[in-house]
Amino acid sequence: MSGAPGVPADVGHHVPPFALGYGTNGFTDHPLDVVLDVLEHEGYGAVALTLGFPHLDPFAPGWGERVDVLRERLAGMHDGAGMRVVVETGTRFLLDPYVKHRPTLVDAQAAARVRFLERAVEIAAGLDAECVSFFSGVLPDDASPADGWARLRDRLPDLVENARGHGVQLSLEPEPGMLVETVADALRLHEELGAPPELGVTVDVGHCLVVEPDGVVGALRAAAPHLANVQLDDMPRTHHEHRPFGEGEIDLPLVLATLTEIGYTGVAAVELPRHSYDAPGLARRSMAAMRAATDHTRRTEVP
Repeated sequence: MSGAPGVPADVGHHVPPFALGYGTNGFTDHPLDVVLDVLEHEGYGAVALTLGFPHLDPFAPGWGERVDVLRERLAGMHDGAGMRVVVETGTRFLLDPYVKHRPTLVDAQAAARVRFLERAVEIAAGLDAECVSFFSGVLPDDASPADGWARLRDRLPDLVENARGHGVQLSLEPEPGMLVETVADALRLHEELGAPPELGVTVDVGHCLVVEPDGVVGALRAAAPHLANVQLDDMPRTHHEHRPFGEGEIDLPLVLATLTEIGYTGVAAVELPRHSYDAPGLARRSMAAMRAATDHTRRTEVP
């Protein structure tokens, strides 16, 4: 059976219309070249590249040359079919070595975050990546929701315009505990900004169990017109904790069937940022779980 462009052939398994990927933030004990070797070996058609330590420092001297080399490497993978890529910006301590994720777009001073996202767009353009995924941030203690919302409305138009100039898609990820927490929040902001086509939505399916009132299916269907990126993981309903498939309450066959139903053709990448200690094993088991889920979906389809 032949895969779609950028998706390896997967003989004996149902191939979904989207590309199955894995996030490099779950491989922090491996050099990037080795990560790509493992993902290619396990049959992944995409990689979600988190900028920063240890794989691609966006501010290190020679970053542009590294991007050029990486683009060539990705294009040649899977016997020339290529490996699709999305750029992730959830690096914990890149901008402040003492405070995780700060500054964010909802902080009073956000120049470092804006520079980071602008550089991420440059890298995405250089890699021909499908999007740059980003989050709003957690409100600082001295700011109200109205303050944070005003900061997003003020800062995002320039970021969107910059992305447009580079031919890059941005994708806003709702995160539990952040100002933009749900798909409804992301869609509201998108509308208030004039519905720019360069601003899409990222959905992490595990988050949906925790914060989405209509669950995973409702969130994916609501986001569908603007869905630019998907992150896959398991999670309990009670709190935000990324887990391997089978260790939470996600109905993986239902998730993958819903992505097919809404016509999603982008990247759906496994996101296990605290599991690098078993990265190769989890990459293998995650692919097995996703193949089993897509095969199950095909067997249970009603003509």
